[in-house]
Amino acid sequence: MSVRHAMLALLSEGPKYGLRLREEFEARTGDVWPLNVGQVYTTLQRLERDGLVATVPEGDRGNDGGDDGAHKAYHLTDDGSSELARWLRTPPDLSSPPRDELVMKVLVAMRVPGTDVREVIQAHRRYLVELMQQWTRIREDDASDLSMSLAVDAELFRLDSVVRWLDAAEARIARAGAPGSTDHPDQARAPLPRHRREARTPR
Repeated sequence: MSVRHAMLALLSEGPKYGLRLREEFEARTGDVWPLNVGQVYTTLQRLERDGLVATVPEGDRGNDGGDDGAHKAYHLTDDGSSELARWLRTPPDLSSPPRDELVMKVLVAMRVPGTDVREVIQAHRRYLVELMQQWTRIREDDASDLSMSLAVDAELFRLDSVVRWLDAAEARIARAGAPGSTDHPDQARAPLPRHRREARTPR
């Protein structure tokens, strides 16, 4: 997530103060990503340095309803508008796999003498399923908030993909006969939990 570009997007609506930007950032992202006000002002300073935002002249600030007037109000520059447009249309770089800690743990566990790889996988799977249950409850508690629902759906899809990878890894390790693997990887599994079914069919 780019806080830098989120600030540009919020400022595209008009001049705003730092505290208001923080409040709107959290509201627009469904309160999923809390933002420290210090991070907001640091980001604004860097954006101003790069010529992407500029401060509103004191006489033009008026009453934004955000700060007490002691802080600066910012507006988007033409360069900032161009930068925002480029960012929105540029796909993220997914050409190289990330150094995922969970993947590394499973790979390392296969090399550690006396380690039950299946037990390691099951421990992480239980944790991920619990997280999915928590996110599902959050979505159900505030189903009317579109931003929240979209953010939660994205997190549920992400977690479900990790659980799928753990399932596939466990089966592949078992077929390879690795120590601590299951003897029968193709045994029937329990039905898919409701929260995982819901993750595939967002509301």
